Amino acid sequence: MRTVAAGFAAPTLLTGLARAGRVGVNDQITVGFVGMGIRARNLMQGAGWLKNENIRILAVCDVDTTRREHRQNMVHEASGNADCEAYLDYHELLARDDIDAVCIATPDHWHANMVLDACNAGKDIYCEKPLTLTIGEAKACIDGVRRADRVFQTGSQQRTEYDHKFVTACEYVRNGRIGKVLNVNVGVGDPASWCDLEGEQIESGLDWERWLGPAPWRPYHSELSPRGVHGHYPRWRAYREYSGGYFTDMGAHHYDIAQWGLGMDESGPIRVELPDGPRQTMRGARLVYANGAIVTHGGPSGTTFIGDGGMIHVDRGRLESTPKNILEELLGDEDERLPRHPNHLSNWIDCIHSRERPVCDVEVGARTITCCHLVNLAYWNGRDLGWDPQRWRFTDGDNDLMSYRRREGYELPGV
Repeated sequence: MRTVAAGFAAPTLLTGLARAGRVGVNDQITVGFVGMGIRARNLMQGAGWLKNENIRILAVCDVDTTRREHRQNMVHEASGNADCEAYLDYHELLARDDIDAVCIATPDHWHANMVLDACNAGKDIYCEKPLTLTIGEAKACIDGVRRADRVFQTGSQQRTEYDHKFVTACEYVRNGRIGKVLNVNVGVGDPASWCDLEGEQIESGLDWERWLGPAPWRPYHSELSPRGVHGHYPRWRAYREYSGGYFTDMGAHHYDIAQWGLGMDESGPIRVELPDGPRQTMRGARLVYANGAIVTHGGPSGTTFIGDGGMIHVDRGRLESTPKNILEELLGDEDERLPRHPNHLSNWIDCIHSRERPVCDVEVGARTITCCHLVNLAYWNGRDLGWDPQRWRFTDGDNDLMSYRRREGYELPGV
């Protein structure tokens, strides 16, 4: 793997950057997809990537033969042209100088490697959330994207879609309509646990070694990577080797809204504290911010902002306030307004042309997932943790928690 990566890095940096530099305001963006599971299918079909006249999908990549060939045929049928290539090794996709950008929709434990390799190949990047598996990877992604000067969109669609309910909620919070924010409740699922699945016989057509990548080796199990085309989200999300659990799965959305409402896109909490009582609990952890605001894991689904003058609760399909007249009173001309975009894809495309930062730029995604990682680490280690959001360091000497031991050959690439 190191040999392959080294062989592609130098030439693709030049050709990719040259191609990206030629994208004019009216040019079609050429895209490669890495990871062809249900999330990629939903982006292609439900989010309209296949029918968007501003992009052209030239390549798909997956470690499962059936999935990649199925998605390749899907692209061919939608476009009417048999010009979409299928790859097992994503480095080969990145090596193509006719591809401007890449969409990464793999399991979380692969995101950081692919993001950094895409930076070295000169590609602009759309990466699904949760952005990374560790805090160290989150910081590495920020550094890599900035050094390579790439346009990066994190797939946290609540900032652009769902009838802009989340935008409205954050505008009212940031304009003081509920007074000083005291607490934000984030209602999401549980942290991950270590994988204890028994091994199963693997069918031909899946490269299990590549699926595992930097994660520890273990025998195949269909719960982690169901063979072929399937219509559900696999349960690799439940295990620490590959994800932060259903806590990070939806936490990457709802903690993102908490960060946005608090105006913390370039910062974060200074401490994570566990609730009083047994240290085995996996609910109630609190992120403490320098301004006194507290973000608590718990409460109804979504994000609930509680201030000294009222409350605003927002979730997909729901936006309400207490008292009700908070949201009934329109914002004034002098109030701060947050950006409204038709959807996440169009915002990314516009920014590829303008070279501006999208609404969910890499730092937004990295800061949000760091909030989630801090909570998980407090639960898993059974203790409070101090954090310096500007220096990206634990303040109590816990910096070994920033990363994990990756398998040899799958180290994080430098940019």
